[in-house]
Amino acid sequence: MIQLIARWFARREPVLSEASPRDAAAIATLHAASFHRGWSDDEIERLLLDRQVVTHRAMAGRTLAGFILSRLVEGEAEILSVAVASARRSRGLARRLVDLHLRRLAGLGIRTVFLEVGEDNTPARRLYRRTGFREVGRREGYYQDRLGPGTAALVLRRDL
Repeated sequence: MIQLIARWFARREPVLSEASPRDAAAIATLHAASFHRGWSDDEIERLLLDRQVVTHRAMAGRTLAGFILSRLVEGEAEILSVAVASARRSRGLARRLVDLHLRRLAGLGIRTVFLEVGEDNTPARRLYRRTGFREVGRREGYYQDRLGPGTAALVLRRDL
């Protein structure tokens, strides 16, 4: 009986797998909760239907806990978005998603991966540094905010 109760209350690690168009609504909801300008269900669905897009998800039971999405072009990839539900942050889930995703990209023959991250996004910058990305460029004022001049986007690169 105690084992049953322990299993009931135990926090299971989210399961990582490839995402499909059926995940569009959940990904759009998490994206909107994670970024200033969220992408719509239709935008996400179009990306998930695109053969040049690779997406992984983290599922905690039937709930989306996180995702990572990249577009492939001629031996390179650009990570378009990574998000983890606020209740699941700071537990290594984003790192697991990035690691799985990079292994899949390498398996597809991708040799270089790029991404952009806001200069003020310290947790994401730490994640990318820990997963081997390095800064190769900067776009001043790229992330616009209604009240100020905007935040610089750092362009990061990792060779696989």
